[in-house]
Amino acid sequence: MTKVGRKQREAEYTMECLDGRTLRVARWRAVAKSDPKYLPILFFNGIGANIEAVEPMAQMLDDRDFVTFDMPGIGGSPDPIVPYNSIMMARIAALLLDKLDMAVADVIGVSWGGAMAQQFALQHGARVGRLILMATSAGMLMVPGNPAALIKMADPRRYIDPEFMNKHFKTLYGGAEDGKGGHISRITPPSKAGYFYQLIAMLGWTSAPFLPFMRKETLIMMGGDDQIVPLANGKFLNALIPNSELFVIEDGGHLFMLSHTDESIMEIRRFLDNGLAQERQKAA
Repeated sequence: MTKVGRKQREAEYTMECLDGRTLRVARWRAVAKSDPKYLPILFFNGIGANIEAVEPMAQMLDDRDFVTFDMPGIGGSPDPIVPYNSIMMARIAALLLDKLDMAVADVIGVSWGGAMAQQFALQHGARVGRLILMATSAGMLMVPGNPAALIKMADPRRYIDPEFMNKHFKTLYGGAEDGKGGHISRITPPSKAGYFYQLIAMLGWTSAPFLPFMRKETLIMMGGDDQIVPLANGKFLNALIPNSELFVIEDGGHLFMLSHTDESIMEIRRFLDNGLAQERQKAA
């Protein structure tokens, strides 16, 4: 993982009650903001992943406010009492933006969180600036990954047992193993209930019928050696979303943000800054 040259910013952690659910929320405030029109970033994490797993990205995009939260039973959020689905969690994310006084945000989601990002953009489109989908699919209508990877992905031991994660990292995620040590050290094991409810939250879900009607500028980022979400899924999303572009890291795996950090951040910045440039042109 590339180290941040400037002083790292501290996350502000809070416990927020939103629509009857208590969630652990993290907000990194922008430093050295170069343009007041920069939108904050709302980030949806992968399955079983806690806030700390995404901290390196938050540090590298430090000219923007960055907000994320632990799903129920994940990280520091209490266990879910009843099941939830993507529609409910998209509503909760919108309520969180309300609480933080953020009318509009650029939205990023990775893997399971990429599905959540799609749901949020479809459900609350007026609150989305630009959309970035990383290593994700259209849900139920997806090209499945390597069976060996999928079996290990469904096993919560990848979060509970660091040795299990370390041993099977290549099989799980594909691509290079750069940054895996730091990633493993940032993971907090989810509760069994939290992991199970997150798994079933997307059962039967697909965005495919609705994506052709979504007009958000969208960047789809995929790893060419992703063992969990093959590249074909990114191409499928690119074909369905009208204003989308596909960026592929050919030798990247599912966690290409770890192995190809500089390349990934450069592309994210290019895409988000293009949105800012377009806003300036409209205002001129």
